[in-house]
Amino acid sequence: MRPSAFFVRVMAIGLLMHLYVGIRLIPAAPVDGALKWLAVIALAASVTLIPLGMAARMISRQPLSDLLAWAGLSAMGFFSSLLVLTVLRDIALTALAIAGWVSGAGTPVRSFAEFTALGVPALALLLSLLGLYFARRRAPVKTVDVPVAGLDAALDGFTIVQVSDIHIGPTIKRGYVEKIVATVNALKPDLIAVTGDAVDGSVPQLQEHTQPLADLAAPHGTFFVTGNHEYYSGADPWISEFRRLGLTVLMNEHVVIDHRGAQAVIAGVTDYGGGHFDPRHQSDPAKAAKGAPGDASFRLLLAHQPRSAPEASKAGFTLQLSGHTHGGQFLPWMFFVRMQQPFVHGLAKLGDLWVYTSRGTGYWGPPIRLFAPSEITRLRLVQGG
Repeated sequence: MRPSAFFVRVMAIGLLMHLYVGIRLIPAAPVDGALKWLAVIALAASVTLIPLGMAARMISRQPLSDLLAWAGLSAMGFFSSLLVLTVLRDIALTALAIAGWVSGAGTPVRSFAEFTALGVPALALLLSLLGLYFARRRAPVKTVDVPVAGLDAALDGFTIVQVSDIHIGPTIKRGYVEKIVATVNALKPDLIAVTGDAVDGSVPQLQEHTQPLADLAAPHGTFFVTGNHEYYSGADPWISEFRRLGLTVLMNEHVVIDHRGAQAVIAGVTDYGGGHFDPRHQSDPAKAAKGAPGDASFRLLLAHQPRSAPEASKAGFTLQLSGHTHGGQFLPWMFFVRMQQPFVHGLAKLGDLWVYTSRGTGYWGPPIRLFAPSEITRLRLVQGG
């Protein structure tokens, strides 16, 4: 499908969804005609702003591009909540009507319909504001112990700080990144892992805002793997830029580090779907492990998507660090992530492989996080398992 045809289809679907919300809420609202017309205008503005927000990064003129992004993506987040709540309202109205018909006593359907026609937009606005707060705050630190059977005593307590899915772009800028870097460095990790989707935009657009990543500091360095959004944004230029910033970019390869006399393998793969963009970037955990010392008691794989886990397990890795899912980011999307990914968030095990999936350190699209908090993850290796 051509991009123009896809865009038209998305616009048409968006228009139908807005019409559904308007038809279900506006006539039932117990307000005068002027306020109802204001609601119609607001929905019409939303229909226009959402696609403009999605396409804003293609507009070079500033600050117009960022203003459109903020307005359109915020409208998207608000409308997502409004749509879900409207569907839930209709389910409740249907249940009330059926209950009244079955009992023969009747139910206050009309009064409920009027009350919720006002309550749904108010609740959607409240959820959007709460989501904005949780999205824009500095990501809290989450500490996770990973028990490793046969772990060399010298690696007991080894710390890795993971950041993922920052999505530096139209609404996430340098100041946001500086706070992340300061928090990571204050944790004094042995190693830093950046597991993809760092950017949403080209190098010329975002070079100033990714610069703070150069200040990430750990004794064993900072390692990076590509996510799907690096491919949307131009993977090769970004790989060069991240290397210029001092990050070690791992592309189906590994390095061996020595920590207090113990060896550890640090490997990384390109994004699970990287081969669709460039055959040279086909993700390959087995290739990343090839030639690694067999006596290393710890083997780490950085892989943007949790879907790499089955192959990582076969390749003999101890721990895989991933992101991509955002933990769903906000309702109701966390319930759909499981349809694509084997793990949504947190620590899980697949055979002998531990998999940790970060909810992400930033956000994508709407500046909203609800029931899926962002995180900077401090992982500590401990003997056990």
